[in-house]
Amino acid sequence: MTRVPRRLSALAVVAAAGLGLAACSSSTSSSTSSSSTSTSSAAAPTASSSQQPQSGGTLNIIANSGPDHLDTVPAYYTVDYELERVYTRQLVSYPTVPYTTTSSSGWTTDTTPVADIATVVPTVANGGITDGGKVYTFHIKTGVDWNSTPARQVTAQDFVREFKAFFNPVSPVGNAGYYTSTILGFQQYDNLETAYFANAKVHAPTAANIANFQNTHNIAGIKAVNDLTLQFTLIQPASDFLYMLAMPFASARPVEYDSYVPNSLQLDQHLLSDGPYAITSYTPGKQIVLTKNPAWNQSTDPIRHQYVNEIVETINGSTAQTQLADIQAGTMDLTSGDTSVNPSSIPGLVASHAPNFVIWPWSDTFPYIVFNLRSPDAGGAMGKVLVRQAVEYGLDKIAVVKAFGGPDVGSVINTIIPPGNTGYVNYNLYPDDNGAGNTAMCKTDLAKAGYPNGLTLTYMYPNDSTDTRAFTAIQASLAQCGITLTGKGEPGSTFFVDIGNAPENNKANVFDMAQPGWIPDWYGNNGRTVIQALFQGPNCVLNTVNYGCYDNATVNSLIDQAETAPSLSAAGADWHAADVQIMKDAAIVPIMTQTFPLIASTRVRSVLPNGSTYPTALFNPNIGDPDLANIWLASS
Repeated sequence: MTRVPRRLSALAVVAAAGLGLAACSSSTSSSTSSSSTSTSSAAAPTASSSQQPQSGGTLNIIANSGPDHLDTVPAYYTVDYELERVYTRQLVSYPTVPYTTTSSSGWTTDTTPVADIATVVPTVANGGITDGGKVYTFHIKTGVDWNSTPARQVTAQDFVREFKAFFNPVSPVGNAGYYTSTILGFQQYDNLETAYFANAKVHAPTAANIANFQNTHNIAGIKAVNDLTLQFTLIQPASDFLYMLAMPFASARPVEYDSYVPNSLQLDQHLLSDGPYAITSYTPGKQIVLTKNPAWNQSTDPIRHQYVNEIVETINGSTAQTQLADIQAGTMDLTSGDTSVNPSSIPGLVASHAPNFVIWPWSDTFPYIVFNLRSPDAGGAMGKVLVRQAVEYGLDKIAVVKAFGGPDVGSVINTIIPPGNTGYVNYNLYPDDNGAGNTAMCKTDLAKAGYPNGLTLTYMYPNDSTDTRAFTAIQASLAQCGITLTGKGEPGSTFFVDIGNAPENNKANVFDMAQPGWIPDWYGNNGRTVIQALFQGPNCVLNTVNYGCYDNATVNSLIDQAETAPSLSAAGADWHAADVQIMKDAAIVPIMTQTFPLIASTRVRSVLPNGSTYPTALFNPNIGDPDLANIWLASS
């Protein structure tokens, strides 16, 4: 995800690795070692049973630019996920509990799907998984309602409707590949809808036309057996299928949405909710207000709560420094995930041992540099592997880590797959003085590529204060070998949309290099969530996360092999081989893997599954942000 998270077998081992305990792993699957991320100085505080959760109050969130989508189909950003947690529900989803670098039990709980709208997680033992792992049957709880007028039951048809909306011509799903490669007939459905809307003069992408197509065409592998029974048929067994269904893409979608163009302002202002809160006011670029959903029933929802009266997200372009000051003053309670904790303040926060500041272990590639391989700028420089390899050598990654707050919040990486994930192996094809950059090799490769006097490129980045600091560090380090970066900063709410607009990104002066970040969509058996998501070709479509339109036949073949591998270790070997090929092609420059520093106001508390109180906000690695569905506010 541009955010997000999950798992499979050998859970305890994988979970420990996902906590940053596998930084020196040399196997092709996750393993533990003695190397760990520095987080002990801001370790998670202890839960308490002495405080009882209180109801009431307004949870105030401060954002730089806010979410880029509210519609669950295209939403693929941690900032989107943070809010979706409280107004959408899935068949299966993730609980939230504390975890640390020294105990994997909390991490394992956080990253293992549990029943949400489904009555149980289907297994072979309970009859939910049949036909050798190719058929998944879900039964939907009664009493899970939409906040429609009157309230009504969420049905199996509502889930079918969501999947049918994946390939709408206006704003399609953020990552279709997971589903088209696993669900029977889904690729064929995609092909039909794409062909139907190929000529906008014949079939204009209106709400009526989109709904008509979706309501008159079926997906072979997704069937509403009855109102409360949903069945998926797969092309072949997929041991990670449950994790795909835990993504917000796979939320229920009410029939009312047929009246609106997907991802339109009209839809955003008429969203329904089956979660504990509903969006009741939305002013784009300014404010989002969520209030208690009266149709939500706690007895049907094991992972969410409804303690605060309302949640207000204020979007005002504020800097990390301002946001931290607001939280410390108590005028705001949390930041949105579009701006990290003020980097220069982190050492002082660590030293303070304040219970409302925690550095949560994580595993991600955040940020990285992606090359727009189709850009015509500078004589098509981005299409030349030697130019891209020059950047691999020349970048001072240590300077970027410092820009984000130093070793407390991240460490340098040199691989596509970050530590703690299937297929990770610690290697470096571009020796660079332990992350400080190799200016000489950068200049040599530029000269070989035909740029002995350097070149100028357009660099797009999120313009929040922290990402701007990172861009400045990147710009300064590459300038030393003759690469001049012209910055093109954008709010996070449009940045990911624009770099994912593949149909437009082959034009001049759009972007040559960009600064996204990536969080695995699940942990453990998750090579699919890094390699397939970001690099399977051609996948050069609207809302792509293969931002550079990378396409390599060897990598595509390795993806197919890994997804049908007979064991986790065999899959890991294939994912690693793909990693090496992508790095040889220099499709991206991995920079660092980050932890997640989180500060909340002193009145923020969380409730744990056992009813005890946690003294601040809880981070959920699958959301990639604090879990708003478990927060209550202390009166003093």
